[in-house]
Amino acid sequence: MRHTREAEYTDYVAARLDWLRRTAFLLCKDSQSADDLVQTAMTRLYTHWGKARNAANLDAYTRTILVRVFLAERTSAWSRRVTLDPAYQDSPAKGPDHDAVMDVRQALQELPPRQRATVVLRYYCDLTVEEAAQIMGVSPGTVKSQTSKALATLRNALAHAWSGAA
Repeated sequence: MRHTREAEYTDYVAARLDWLRRTAFLLCKDSQSADDLVQTAMTRLYTHWGKARNAANLDAYTRTILVRVFLAERTSAWSRRVTLDPAYQDSPAKGPDHDAVMDVRQALQELPPRQRATVVLRYYCDLTVEEAAQIMGVSPGTVKSQTSKALATLRNALAHAWSGAA
């Protein structure tokens, strides 16, 4: 029985790891933090695997854990005290990496964590307001207001970047 449980968990994580890392990267801004976030989320998923594997939507359950870990880390005293050395910059994955994509990523990275989470959940994960609110543990009104603020900030940043005033 235990072997089957662990095999199911391992198979699920192996199949969804790239998706989890991409989502975490959009939330965290860099690959090292994204890997740490995924590791913490996968540890939590493992401890709750008995409940998780019976969830109606395992990807939604996992995404909820990932976003909640991200938000919890951003509100902890540790994250406010520790700053990583900006000398090391992540390089984008090989493939098409256009200037506009880089501008959007930069603008997204500059959003506060809660606004970034709403944009990632609503537009990258394609969730409804209600689904995003449930994952974040907030009201739908909070998701709407944070999304509105985030989109206004992104529009302003991108208009500034694309006008040549960057």
